[in-house]
Formats: sequence, structure tokens, C-alpha cells
Amino acid sequence: MWLRRLWEKHHEAAKFLVVGGVCFVATIAVNYLLKLTVLHDKPVTALAFATIVATILSYVLNREWSFRSRGGREQHHEAALFFAVSAIGVGLNLVPLALSRYVLDLQVPDVTRTVQEVADFVSGNLLGTLVAMVFRLWAFKRFVFPHADARPARSSRRGPRSRLLRHEPRPTSHNRP
Repeated sequence: MWLRRLWEKHHEAAKFLVVGGVCFVATIAVNYLLKLTVLHDKPVTALAFATIVATILSYVLNREWSFRSRGGREQHHEAALFFAVSAIGVGLNLVPLALSRYVLDLQVPDVTRTVQEVADFVSGNLLGTLVAMVFRLWAFKRFVFPHADARPARSSRRGPRSRLLRHEPRPTSHNRP
């Protein structure tokens, strides 16, 4: 089955993309919450703060799910590297927005509010996130979580929830061995 081979080869990248999607939504939500309220005149600051919040969420999700079996470093060293790589990623994420706003001058009053917001979304949220994501995937696998299978896999012991998720019948006293 080609799909199974594809999953086995790229499961970390696929999980990384799912985490990235969750963090992307978190970034958008926090960014626009700040941009439309307290930081309406500071869009780069709003995006930076939103990206930092999403980065903390990303660390937890990536460590515990995407790269669960990777490691090879003490957790405090791993966390320091994660946040150092992520800081570079935040910088990479902000570059397209800063260029759009301050070099291309795509901001009110030089353009309409709609053009400004579309330019902000495309440059900061789409292009910036794409550039930072490619860098982070490479750097996480290379520096932060360098060794595959460094942490023990979780036990395959089934709990009561796994039986419910597969719709297996509960054991009863008459069908127990």
C-alpha cells in the first residue's frame, strides 16, 4: 500500500503540518484580536506577539506529538534550542509583513483599508508563515530533535477509550477467558 509507505516515510512532516495548521489558526486569531483592539496601529507588534503565543503552543504539540519519538538532548537544552530556532522563525515570519508595510508602503492612507488588510494577510500570515515553516521543519529535525527513536515509544497497552473508539464490545463476565 503506497499510502502506508508514504505515511511511514513522512509521518513527522505530516504531523508537523497539522500542528502548524493549529498554530496558524491560533496566530490568526490572536493577531486579529490584538490588531483590531489594543494594537491597531502596530501590526508588526501584533503579529510578533501572536506568533510568540503560537510558538509556545507549537513546542508542546511538536514535542509531545509530531516528534514524540525524537530527542537526544536534555529537555531544557531541547527547549532552549526549540525557542532559539522559533525566534529565528518569528523573524522570518515578520520580514514579508515589514516589507509590505514599510518598503512597499501598502498601508492607509496610501492604499485603501481593504488593500492594506489583504496585503497584511498575504505577506504576514501566508508568505511569512510558509517561509518560517520550511525553516522550522528543517531546523527542528536537524538541531532540536536530531535523533530518531531517542525517546521510548508510548506503550501499546489499550485503555478503555481505545476500545470505545474502535467500537469494540466491552468484556462481560460470560465471554472472559
